[in-house]
Amino acid sequence: MATAVLASHCRFFFSSRPSSFPRSNVVTTRRRPPVFPLAFSPVISAYSSPKQREGERENTVDNGKTITSVSNPLVKHCVKLRLSSSYRRSNGSVLIVGLTPILEICKFQREENQSFYIIEQLLVLEGTSIPVELYNISVNVVHVSANVLKKISGMQSIDSTEVIAIMKMPRTFCDLEMNGSDTMFHSLLPSPSRLLVLDGIQDPGNFGTLIRSARAFKWDGVFLLPDCCDPFNDKALRAARGASFQLPVISGNWSQLNTFATKQKMKILAGHPANSGNNPKTSPVLTREVIDRIASEALCLVLGSEGNGLSYEALEKAELISIPMEGWYESLNVSVAGGIFLFMFQPHNQRD
Repeated sequence: MATAVLASHCRFFFSSRPSSFPRSNVVTTRRRPPVFPLAFSPVISAYSSPKQREGERENTVDNGKTITSVSNPLVKHCVKLRLSSSYRRSNGSVLIVGLTPILEICKFQREENQSFYIIEQLLVLEGTSIPVELYNISVNVVHVSANVLKKISGMQSIDSTEVIAIMKMPRTFCDLEMNGSDTMFHSLLPSPSRLLVLDGIQDPGNFGTLIRSARAFKWDGVFLLPDCCDPFNDKALRAARGASFQLPVISGNWSQLNTFATKQKMKILAGHPANSGNNPKTSPVLTREVIDRIASEALCLVLGSEGNGLSYEALEKAELISIPMEGWYESLNVSVAGGIFLFMFQPHNQRD
């Protein structure tokens, strides 16, 4: 027996369920996210009929069934969302592990008055109550065993991971190589003051931390050059703590970035160690004078990968700058150096 939970001031309506599990062949356009048959969703919490009175809520009833098999189609779907970038993009869905990032994403959606619902399915550890913060925005709630939760999350310990969500890929993400047009690029960033550019950064922890720092210091967006980590990689999402959903993230190439920066009259600056052996030109040191000089200019800040540093294009096109350091250390970790640059070059009205 399924029950319905009334969401106060409910703004959502849902289409009928498909009769079978969606095929996973190659899809060229974004499609409606898969909704699994009731047999795979033994405990359902859904919005009640519009005919019911506002403010009235029915109790959630557990029919005693829980997904316990790692071979369940829903479990396989979740694992593929976690592991495969192409599968995520073809489904238009992302797997978010852990209550904290889920709540941060939902809080941002509410603050921005974004009316579309983003949680497609919520997976809750058996014996755990639905978090009260998610009670009125969950579409489908499915209870799973500890082994299933470990399989889906890819983590051996689930002590602090009682909730996993399948969410819609944010509208603020754009892959220019797939879309083939710069129109969305300009619509997401109509008049940017600060744009973080990641140049081949592959470590998901550093990648997610930099996106989180960009959001914290109110940068306008992030541009991903080739060979970067996927922004919806599970480890990158965990490090970003929901920030990947809270600011525009655009994936493209140097030609597209250069065209955009020229049109927007943005200066391209790249962080580069002063003691690096592959420095073809002088790197001015980050000083108050340099910061004040650039404060009023629109800026693209390029940060290179941990192992290879900046790409050839970045070294050629960008003005280089380094962080002053004592001793013989060549460089800092990219997320540490990036945090310093992002703070020092944050929008002028945020620094004062």
